[in-house]
Amino acid sequence: MRSMLFVPGDSPRKFEKARGGKASALILDLEDSVVPDKKAEARKLTQTMLTGPRGSHQLYVRVNALDTGMTLEDLAAVMPAVPDGIVLPKSRGGDDVHKLALWLDAFEAAAGSKPGATRIVVVATETAEAMFGLGSYKDSSPRLTGLMWGAEDLSASLGATEKESGGVFHSPYRIARDLCLMAAAAAEVAAIDTVYTDIDNLAGLEQETRTARRDGFTAKALIHPKHVDIVNAAFEPTAAEREWAEKVIAAFAASPDLGTLRLDGKMIDKPHLRAARKILGL
Repeated sequence: MRSMLFVPGDSPRKFEKARGGKASALILDLEDSVVPDKKAEARKLTQTMLTGPRGSHQLYVRVNALDTGMTLEDLAAVMPAVPDGIVLPKSRGGDDVHKLALWLDAFEAAAGSKPGATRIVVVATETAEAMFGLGSYKDSSPRLTGLMWGAEDLSASLGATEKESGGVFHSPYRIARDLCLMAAAAAEVAAIDTVYTDIDNLAGLEQETRTARRDGFTAKALIHPKHVDIVNAAFEPTAAEREWAEKVIAAFAASPDLGTLRLDGKMIDKPHLRAARKILGL
């Protein structure tokens, strides 16, 4: 999974447009993109969108945060349609994931769907409090498949006047980004980079995505369909990276009893093998 495109949960028109693109996943949003008096309508529309043909896209639903009192209503509306995943905003840590996972257990049992079929992705850095829970996601639930970092709500939580200048995030947001990346690695789940809000600056989007990939992120959240192809291409391994990965895997396959090897004059070990397998999507 490389690209996760947000789609308003009350807009079948935008959903149909998004389905024509190549995003890895579409996130039908019941949170920020839906005003309060349209939440009920959006739940019904989202359920309808989930029950239609899915094609190659994974379909996630971003529910409202646990502290809103609306999460269970969201889940009751969409879980009968068996979404591929739930995105939990403003998550505070592993306890929130565990609570959501228990609810999903109950909804799946009631619907007679496959246990564990619906995965969980959390937006893990949207409040100051959440920063101190990043180390608690490891082993929180087998459903957890990704940690996404977000800057917009964090800015409000901190009372900041701006997040970045000249395309570079200020210090608090770099800390949030880096700690989310490390928390995802510790929990052995996908690290998902935040949305890029300068819609028409496609060169800036490509640069930010390549930087994210360089550092270890494996996917990026998106808010506009025209960003999808750029992000997918930026996460594609280069020919040189594929060649290196294939050589590493072949070297260890030829010497399965060795923990370290010499390749092209350099020492390689098991972490290099894991990196090679990641590059090739194995």
